[in-house]
Amino acid sequence: MKKVLFPVTILVLCAGFFAFTLPAEEKPTIEWHTWEEAIEKSKENPKKIFIDVYTDWCGWCKVMDRKTFTDKDVIEYMNENFYAVKFDAEQKETLTFDGHEFKYINSGRRGVHELAYSLLDGRLGYPSVVYLDEDKKRILVSPGFKDPKAMMNELTFVAEKHYKTTSFEKYAKSLEEGATPDTATKDKQ
Repeated sequence: MKKVLFPVTILVLCAGFFAFTLPAEEKPTIEWHTWEEAIEKSKENPKKIFIDVYTDWCGWCKVMDRKTFTDKDVIEYMNENFYAVKFDAEQKETLTFDGHEFKYINSGRRGVHELAYSLLDGRLGYPSVVYLDEDKKRILVSPGFKDPKAMMNELTFVAEKHYKTTSFEKYAKSLEEGATPDTATKDKQ
């Protein structure tokens, strides 16, 4: 009897363990699009476009991927208000946009994609973020690493159209002085 009871007990315990183990919850992520996907989606449902211009060799780009683009608030706000694009500034694929063909230009050890060069006005520093409005007009170019708080400040500045009434520098300063994102530009209008 003891020989049968022990395996049955183990079997019951294992079944109980698996019965009450919940499946791992999927962590939310930013819904990244290709350049072409973001442009097409924006035609159907206009939204602003967020472009993370990066390179494979950029250390701070990798830190932003790990620390900033995994932040719950950043993910939620980004997915709700933007079409997010990860754009490799050294990608070789030719893209057509707004009647222009953008290609990779080989120069020395590293080249650059003409679209990255154009979006950044030739100021090739990585990471850089470019924000476009619903008409694909550039709102803001923001070079350098951003932690989640700094990224949220930029996202709200753009999504809530504060750029129409003030500069990002003034907006950020008012936040530092204790204003909330929705009141940061109220008295400056």
